[in-house]
Amino acid sequence: MAITQAMTTSFKVEILNGIHAFGTTVVRGATTPDTFKIALYTSSATLSATTTAYTTSNEVATAGNYVAGGNTLTTVAPTSSGTTAFLDFNDTTWSNATITANCALIYNSTQGDKAVAVLAFGGDKTSTAGDFTIIFPTADASNAIIRIA
Repeated sequence: MAITQAMTTSFKVEILNGIHAFGTTVVRGATTPDTFKIALYTSSATLSATTTAYTTSNEVATAGNYVAGGNTLTTVAPTSSGTTAFLDFNDTTWSNATITANCALIYNSTQGDKAVAVLAFGGDKTSTAGDFTIIFPTADASNAIIRIA
């Protein structure tokens, strides 16, 4: 199985087609952002730039506060610096959870669970009856989790 960190190719096309709404600007007649979630996966998962949607295949097992589908993310409004636009999500935690995860998938649950990005952890990360936290990088033009340069 292969896990490759990437912003998914389908997401890049969908951005150009106006499918995803991250901020509060009117998009598709709505002024509220879409709901983005993050799910965790085992090392047996196959996720990469070609992933198009959330899947339960090789998602970590429900344990403690982890449930299928993962956590809902809080989006930090899109902004820019210089010629780069970017956005971030607040860190997210599953507390009191026993989890072994090798990667995560950010996806848009409002828009049919369309995939946004695969986050490879570089190996298994584990929590045992404790906190499992995803810490997103600094929200700036060089480091934000989603950047368009």
